[in-house]
Order: sequence, then C-alpha cells, then structure tokens
Amino acid sequence: MKFRGQLNEYNIIGRKIPSEKLQTPPLYRMRIFAPDVIVAKSRFWYFVKMLKKLKKTNGEIVCCEKVEEANPLKIKNFGIWLRYDSRSGTHNMYREYRDMSTAAAVTQCYRDMGARHRARAHSIQIMRVEEIEPEKCRRPHIKQFHEPNIKFPLPCRVTTRLHRPRFSAKKLRTKQ
Repeated sequence: MKFRGQLNEYNIIGRKIPSEKLQTPPLYRMRIFAPDVIVAKSRFWYFVKMLKKLKKTNGEIVCCEKVEEANPLKIKNFGIWLRYDSRSGTHNMYREYRDMSTAAAVTQCYRDMGARHRARAHSIQIMRVEEIEPEKCRRPHIKQFHEPNIKFPLPCRVTTRLHRPRFSAKKLRTKQ
C-alpha cells in the first residue's frame, strides 16, 4: 500500500457469495485504514484471504462506509497495536500517540514507523487501535502532556532591533 496525505478509517463488511450449499454465509467486518475506498477494499481482501478461506473471486462486499470521528476537536491518547515485517523478521509492537482523530493517529504511526524502523506501508498491519485514558498511558513522551501545570518555554526568542534606521541612506551594493 502506498499513500500520500491523510489516511481514513473504513468499516468494510464482506462475505462469501451465497450458494445452494450455504444459503446465508457468515459476515466478516474489518476496520481498515486506507487513503481511499479502493485501497480499503483491496486491503480487506488481503486480510480476509489470510484469515479465512475467502477470496475476492468467490466473495462480495456488503457494506463499505467511511467512519467519521465523534469528537474531532478534542485531543485524545491512542494506543496502537501493530505487526510489521522488517529485514530480519516479523515484530509485534505497541505504540502511543496523541492526536485529534483515530485516522490521524494511525497516519502518524505509519510515518513514525517509516522514519524510525524503515518499515514500508505495505509491511505494516494495524491489529488494534484504542483511545486510552491518561492514567493508562505507558510512554513518558505521552505522559508529559498530562500534567496540569504544563508550561511551554520559549528558549530562543528573536529580538528585533528597535532603534535601527528604517531606511538606508546609502545605495545597496550587490556586486563587488
């Protein structure tokens, strides 16, 4: 999967095509993070093929809907459980992010995994995403924002020269 920009969250429900042998096949629902609907459906078939004996040729998508964030103006803590393939093997990971929406936190996770671990987007599998309470956060770089008396110092302020002349009396020389 390649993506630019922001990822979106999709709920996709699919099933096997009904036959005479199996009139009402079971439904499979997945929460997929992808840049658009086409990539989301593709990722759905990729994961269903790995987990169940179901392919796109003998299956159908019943519902595909984009999930909107309930509170998009509130900053939340997110815990993300993921699996990724590196050059040496497959690794499980738990990461924490602060963001305003689930999709933005997952986008941040993909960017971070690419930067820190050189993990490509197609090798990352998001297993679970949860909004977590401030008391249950584990990582210190997330916990530091939970203190009530937090301050943001400005260590390097640029001072403007107040009494310098506004216009120069000499012509500016650009050539030597």
